[in-house]
Amino acid sequence: MTASIYEKLDIRPVINAAATLTKLGGSLMPQPVVEAMAAAAGQYTDLFELQRKVGERIAELTKNEAAFVTSGAAGGIAMSVASCIAGTDPDLQQDFPYLDRATKREVIVYKAQRNGYDYAARQTGARLIEISPDGDDLEMSITEKTACVLYFAGAHFAEGALPLDEVIAISHTLGAPVIVDAAAQIPPISNLWHFTTELGADAAIFSGGKGLRGPQSSGIVVGKKAIIDGIRPNSAPNQSVGRPMKVGKEEMAGLLAALEWSLAQDEPATLAQYEEIVRYWIAEMADIPGITVERSYPSEAGQPHSRAMVWVGPDARLTRDAAVDALWDLDPRIAVNAVDDDGIALNPQTLESGEEEVVLASVRQVFMPTG
Repeated sequence: MTASIYEKLDIRPVINAAATLTKLGGSLMPQPVVEAMAAAAGQYTDLFELQRKVGERIAELTKNEAAFVTSGAAGGIAMSVASCIAGTDPDLQQDFPYLDRATKREVIVYKAQRNGYDYAARQTGARLIEISPDGDDLEMSITEKTACVLYFAGAHFAEGALPLDEVIAISHTLGAPVIVDAAAQIPPISNLWHFTTELGADAAIFSGGKGLRGPQSSGIVVGKKAIIDGIRPNSAPNQSVGRPMKVGKEEMAGLLAALEWSLAQDEPATLAQYEEIVRYWIAEMADIPGITVERSYPSEAGQPHSRAMVWVGPDARLTRDAAVDALWDLDPRIAVNAVDDDGIALNPQTLESGEEEVVLASVRQVFMPTG
């Protein structure tokens, strides 16, 4: 058997019981995705035509007017904001990042939703205007300088912002488009059209390498044709702000294959399997002294599935932080999420078949008294 790149470099394998985190490689691609990328790698193509036709197929599959493949969801944010600023105006496409000529150079965002990913909006040169959900703050903040409203979806972002449907209604009344960052909001797969076709957002952005299990470096923007038309000239391989955010033929082919694969899956059965794993963990960890294990719902990104939450008490064999480190030091490494001051979240979403047993054995090894 040919050694993997990880074996050649003496890198320990990781069992991911944390989440579809970029630092862990996002997710694992199914075989049809790997095959699609390999097939695309063996032939030259017209990248403009491929991007257009892949986008048309994605739009058809997701019930949207148009779609575009980006370099991850962060690239999708940058390109969507660039579209709202410059659109198809060739002069404005060369105006980034100083925006000396652009009239629309402000992006409205709820203060409670500020996070590290909004840097992708700021790197265009746009200025973020923070608002609160109080009174008519949104209405008063939309001006002739407003390029768009950027809204971050997910239960963890909901508090501190108006509901998305209200944001869309208000913004559209005042002529401002709404861009929804929904990078990790799959499952459910229906979110691919829920935010746009059903709620009316102008665009929604998804990671290709998380719930869709496509290439880690890919993302999708779906939504109104006007937004996608403005993304095209500002994206690679054109010479504009998106030139460094290149998407190759392999990623485009792989993302389309991942989307087709994901839409063919039995999502209720998959979610039920996650639930079964969580129940298994809770039952099999009940006898470990010093910890309490319970079901947590929804996931850390607000997805509709549960996790097992391990609460580490003062009588546990190790502190929470020491336990996280000990799990990471095993071979294979066990990646988990630290929550609050004393919690460890175990996520079934990113496990391969049988790995739930390895995670259980590892947790028992770390916490059970020795001797």
